[in-house]
Amino acid sequence: MAIDPRWKAPLPALTERIVASYEECGGIHHLGHLPLPSYREVVDILVDLREVLFPGYGRRQNLHLGNVSYHVGDLIDGLADRLARQLAAAMRLTGPCEDVEARSLGLAIQLLEKVPDIRRALGEDVQAAYDGDPAAKGLNEIVFCYPAITALAVYRVAHELQRLEVPLIPRMMTEYAHSKTGIDIHPGAKIGRRFFIDHGTGVVIGETTEIGDGVKLYQGVTLGALSFPKDETTGAIVRDTKRHPTIEDEVVIYANATILGGNTVIGHHSVIGSSAWLTNSVEPYTTVTIEGPRLRYRGPGHDRTLLDYQI
Repeated sequence: MAIDPRWKAPLPALTERIVASYEECGGIHHLGHLPLPSYREVVDILVDLREVLFPGYGRRQNLHLGNVSYHVGDLIDGLADRLARQLAAAMRLTGPCEDVEARSLGLAIQLLEKVPDIRRALGEDVQAAYDGDPAAKGLNEIVFCYPAITALAVYRVAHELQRLEVPLIPRMMTEYAHSKTGIDIHPGAKIGRRFFIDHGTGVVIGETTEIGDGVKLYQGVTLGALSFPKDETTGAIVRDTKRHPTIEDEVVIYANATILGGNTVIGHHSVIGSSAWLTNSVEPYTTVTIEGPRLRYRGPGHDRTLLDYQI
C-alpha cells in the first residue's frame, strides 16, 4: 500500500525542534569537535583480543601449534594499528597532544606486551571457577559459557589501559562487558589472582575497590561507595579518593551482600553471608550472617491460621 506523503508533512518542523534542543541541552551532544573513538571498533578490537587470549574458542577453528603463530601474528599486527587509532582519538579529547599518533602506537604495543601476563591471570581465574563450582563439567564450558570469564577478560585488558592513563577507552570496554554479562567492574578496580564470580548477574565493583587473591563473589554483590564527599568550597564531588572497600585474600561473599566505604576492610578468610549490609571493617576469619527471618503461611493446609516458621 502506498503511503500518503502528507502523513510526513510534520517531519521538517519536528526536525527543527530536535536540532533546536541541541543548543538547549548542550551537554549531551558532541558537535563541532574532534571525532570520538568508535564504539563499534572498540568492540571489534575486544573480539580480536579474545581470539588472542583464548585461541581456538572463537571464530578461527582447527588451530594448532603449527599454525597458531600465523593466526596470532596477523591479529596482533592489525590490533596494534586499530588500537592506536582509537587511543589517539581518545587522547585528543583531553587537549592538544604532541606526537599523538606515535604515542598512541606506543601505548597500544605496551598493552599487547601485557597479553602473556593477562593470559596467566585468566588461566588462574578459569581454574578458580572450575574449583569453586561443582556444576562445571570442564574448562571448555567455563571459557565458552561463564559470564564472569567474559567480564574478567575485558576488565583485565581495560585495567592495563587504565594504568597507562588512557582516557575513555577502558570505560567503554568494561561497559560493553557490563551490557553483555550484567557484571559491572570499573577498570580502575584492583583485582588479584584466582578471582571467581559465580552466576554474576548484578555484581558491581567500584573504581577504588581492592580485591586480593582467591576471592569468590556470588550474584548481586555490591562493592560500592558509602557516600560521596564534597569540596567544602565548591560543593563538587571529590573524585580522587578511596571510596570503595578492600577485600583481602580468600574471602567469600554470598549473594546480594553490600559492602560500602573506602575505609571498610574485609579481613582475609572471612565469609560474608547473603544480603548482609556492611559499612565497617571485619577482622580476618570472621563469618557475618543475618539472623534468620520468619516465613508466614496463610491458606489451605494451615487451617487458615497465620503460622510463623523460623528459618
